[in-house]
Amino acid sequence: MLSSEARLNRRRFLKAAGLAGAVCAAPSIIPASALGKDGVAAPSDRIVMGGIGIGNRGTYDLSCFLPEPDVQFVAVCDVKAVRRAAVKKIIDDKNGNQDCKTYSDMRELLDRPDIDAVLIATGPNWHATAAMLAARAGKDIYCEKPCTKNIAQSLRLAETMRRTARVFQVGTQRRNLPHFAFACELARTGKLGKLHTVYAHPAGMNAVMSGWAAPEKEPPKEEVDWDLYLGPAAWRPFNSALLDGFNFEKGGGLVGGGVLEWGSHCVDLCQWANNADNTAPVEYNPPENGQMVAKYANGVKLVLRNDGWLPLGSCPVRFEGDTGWVEAGDSGQIVLSSPELVAGRKVEEIGGYPATFHVRDFLNCVHTRSKPVCNAEVACYSHIACHAANIALFLNRKVTYDTQKNEFVGDEQANRLRSEALRDPWRI
Repeated sequence: MLSSEARLNRRRFLKAAGLAGAVCAAPSIIPASALGKDGVAAPSDRIVMGGIGIGNRGTYDLSCFLPEPDVQFVAVCDVKAVRRAAVKKIIDDKNGNQDCKTYSDMRELLDRPDIDAVLIATGPNWHATAAMLAARAGKDIYCEKPCTKNIAQSLRLAETMRRTARVFQVGTQRRNLPHFAFACELARTGKLGKLHTVYAHPAGMNAVMSGWAAPEKEPPKEEVDWDLYLGPAAWRPFNSALLDGFNFEKGGGLVGGGVLEWGSHCVDLCQWANNADNTAPVEYNPPENGQMVAKYANGVKLVLRNDGWLPLGSCPVRFEGDTGWVEAGDSGQIVLSSPELVAGRKVEEIGGYPATFHVRDFLNCVHTRSKPVCNAEVACYSHIACHAANIALFLNRKVTYDTQKNEFVGDEQANRLRSEALRDPWRI
């Protein structure tokens, strides 16, 4: 397997060799796309990609990648034959050929030396394992969220990306939306005074242990590979309802609920606003009066609440300091305690929560080998905050987390929930 540096050197060599050959050879007609004209990147500058688990969300992500001039998708992997065929058609239609290869086992896709990066949009049960396998195979990764199942996996994922030097972007795309970024900037730079409270919307606060659905007849392996679908999760009998929609856990384990799924977007923004990308709250309290309060070591409170928001759309966040506050949501609008906080700046309002800016950030970093805004370290601690909150919810009591040792203080029961058993051969 070639290292990223070796691949880049190989590309430079091929490009140089091609130019030399053009001088010596007889005149020939070269397609504009081969030279990077008409908005199409030259082959030496293209990022060759594969997709893993491209369902509803993944198809949207794919639609953000495909128009980018420096992207070429060549392969798709999914345990469902129907989905493999559907995504292959999307890619082939874009490429104008029938060359997209399909796989049911991601390891076959990851073995391809021509693939530079992968889009991972499986169910969250697979996210971290697939990402770490991809990193070990020398691929850069854009991974949907939640990207880990527990605290231990969050730490392991970050360590793997550091060790393999892969570019990793988790799909918490709101960091790359202008109005959210501006709101976080106000908090981070002291424009609100001393920050004291950050608010996140968890879209529900529930934490339960996953169970088994009613057993159904398992389909042929060539139609749905149930064993691969379960992957690292504990085995359970086939049930067709698990193949569609959002399913965090397919076996035994603590289910993430709203705090980990939708709430991880908002908690991630709160982490950024508090300059806490390399840490997490140290104290987590169970819900009281519809609010769950966690506290950082610097005294800032993280409040998870479903109600009490301004009408600014989904995924709202609010940051309060001694001298001002700001609130933002998916409408693309922000509300400020004082118009002076804008200070003549025009903040672009982009409604909804498009991933196009986030995808472009990832692709730029693949080229430059720099860290995206939602890299593995950022994802690690924003997810730890959600996992720890989820544990406090499940235990229905206060827990205290040591961010240096990455364990709960004097709490054996909480510490057991930091990880879970994984099926062979998927332990990483």
